[in-house]
Amino acid sequence: MNEELQMILDDAKEQMQKAIEHLENELAKIRAGRANPMMLDNVMVDYYGNRTHLKHTANINSQDARTLIIQPWEAAMLEPIERAIQAANLGITPQNDGKIIRLSIPPLTEERRKEMVKKVKAEAENCKVAIRNLRRDTNESIKGLLKSGVPEDEVKEGETKAQQLTDSFITQADSHAEKKEKEILTV
Repeated sequence: MNEELQMILDDAKEQMQKAIEHLENELAKIRAGRANPMMLDNVMVDYYGNRTHLKHTANINSQDARTLIIQPWEAAMLEPIERAIQAANLGITPQNDGKIIRLSIPPLTEERRKEMVKKVKAEAENCKVAIRNLRRDTNESIKGLLKSGVPEDEVKEGETKAQQLTDSFITQADSHAEKKEKEILTV
């Protein structure tokens, strides 16, 4: 196989892997009824006038399956962290005891579980769209090789390999989504 063609396919594979990694990160942020520090990854705190990720201002640990403990590095950050959690609209009320903030994760209602499953499906669909867009770009690059003298049969073989890559990564995305759905619905 042509060296340029192989480079195009390797690049596509790398980009598709990044799309899957992004999906994994997004799914980890969706709570499934268990306390997970990653569910606070998108919470931004007002840290002396700057918007900063919560994880950069405090230690976040799970005490048990239903409780997260947030221990700010500075006592003055307790109230801004508390406000940021409330503003993030996570459906969790922070409890401030003057030293730490405790988040008790309520059990998911059936309605909330269905919302979470919809969010999981939407994230998986976004990932699959990104993978398909990468396939389209890859195929365009491969077809461009025809102009530089690459034989047509190698171009067709490259397009077939791009489709195989796409199929395998879409299967991975579906698998991750199914696993997360199962986790949400069985907790």
